[in-house]
Amino acid sequence: MATLLTHDTTAKSSHQGPTTTVYEKGLQVGSNINRITKIETFRVRPRWLFVRVETSKGIVGWGEATLEGHSEAVEGAFADFRERFIGWDAANIEDIYQSAYRHRFYRGGEVLMSALSGLDIALWDIKGKTLGVPVWELLGGKVRERANVYGWIGGDRPSDVLEQAKARKEQGFTAVKMNAVESLGWLDSPHALEATVERLKDVKSVGIDVGLDFHGRVHKTLAKQLAAALEPHKPLFIEEPLLPGQVPEMEKLYRKTNIPIALGERLFTRQDVRPYFEAGCIDIIQPDISHAGGISETRRIANMAETYDIGVAPHCPLGPIAFAASLQIAYSTPNFLICEMSWKMHYNAGDFDLFTFLKNPEVFEVKNGAVEILTGPGLGIELDEELIRKNAEENKDFSWRNPTWRGPDGGIREW
Repeated sequence: MATLLTHDTTAKSSHQGPTTTVYEKGLQVGSNINRITKIETFRVRPRWLFVRVETSKGIVGWGEATLEGHSEAVEGAFADFRERFIGWDAANIEDIYQSAYRHRFYRGGEVLMSALSGLDIALWDIKGKTLGVPVWELLGGKVRERANVYGWIGGDRPSDVLEQAKARKEQGFTAVKMNAVESLGWLDSPHALEATVERLKDVKSVGIDVGLDFHGRVHKTLAKQLAAALEPHKPLFIEEPLLPGQVPEMEKLYRKTNIPIALGERLFTRQDVRPYFEAGCIDIIQPDISHAGGISETRRIANMAETYDIGVAPHCPLGPIAFAASLQIAYSTPNFLICEMSWKMHYNAGDFDLFTFLKNPEVFEVKNGAVEILTGPGLGIELDEELIRKNAEENKDFSWRNPTWRGPDGGIREW
C-alpha cells in the first residue's frame, strides 16, 4: 500500500530551539537547500515495506522499513515523519535522526526504529547520489573489496537440508544458515534435539559452513543441552540461543560453550546492545539495518562492537534495499564478518524474491561466497519504481503475518 503526503515548505517553521528561537525547517534558509518534498511508503510482497524520499532537486532515495508482521504500525509512524520532516534539508541526516529519535520523548522500540531506519537509509541514498559516490565512501571508504554472505536452507521447520545445501553450494555460497529446531516446549524430550545434530552433520558433509538459528525457540532449560550436543560438530555460530533481554542467562550459557554466540535482530540501539557487550557474553552482533536505526545507528553499533572485539554480521532476511544498505556497512567496517542474504529464502514465495524489483540484479551475484563491492552512487542499486508501485497497489490490503505455533497441550510456543 502506498501513502503520500506533500507540504508547502516555504513559510512554515519546524521546531524550536532550547529557548524561544524559531528555526526554519532543516535549520537553514536558502533557495539552494535540497529539501525533502515527499515521503512515500510501499507495502510490497513478499513482506517488505519500501520507503521513497524525494527532494526539491528531484533526487530520489530509497529505504526499507520492513518490520515483519507489523507494517501497519510502521506506516503509522511515517505519518508523524511526514508532518515533521517534509521541508527539511535532506543533507542533514544526523539532525533528522536525532530529532526523530529524541523529540517525541518515548524512544526506541521496534516500530519507531524501523520507521527511522527506512527514512535514514533513504537519506544516505540521496546523499550518495547527490555527491555521485557510493555510501561506503561517505562512511570512511572501503576496507575490503567484497562482502561474505550466507543463504538460508531448511525453512521454518527445517527439512531437506542436505539437498538444499548442495544447491546453495552450486549457487556460489560457502556458508548457510538454518533453523536449529522446530517448535519446542519449555522442557521437551532430549530426543527432540537429536535431529538438529544430524542435520548439522549432513550439511557440513557438503563442505559448507553452517550457522544455526535457535530463533529464541529454545528456552534455557534445553539451550545448554543443545549447545553441548552441537559443540563437537563445530557450527559456524549459534544465533539467538536465548530470548532477548536474558543477559545474565546468556552470560552463563556463554561460559558453558566454545561455539560463537550471535544475536541482535531484536535489539535496536546502542543502548540495547550495551548490556551484552559489557557482559562479554556474545561473539557476534547481528543488527538488522531495517530495525536498528538504518545506516546511522547500525554503523555506530558496529563501531561500538569493535571496542569489545565483537564481530558484526548484519541480520537481513529482507528485501534488496536493506541488503544493499547492509553491504555498505560491510564494505566500510573493519569488524564485519558475514551478511545474511534472502535470495531464494523460504519467505520469498511465488514470483517475489530479492531480485524482483531490481533493474541491475547482477550487482548481487554471489561468487566464492561473497558479493563484490557495489560501486554505483548511493546504495548502488537501481529499482524498478513502476513495478514497485504496481505491486503495492495490487497488494494494498495484504499484510504478512508470521506463523503462530502451539504445542500438543495447546500452549503457545515461540516462533
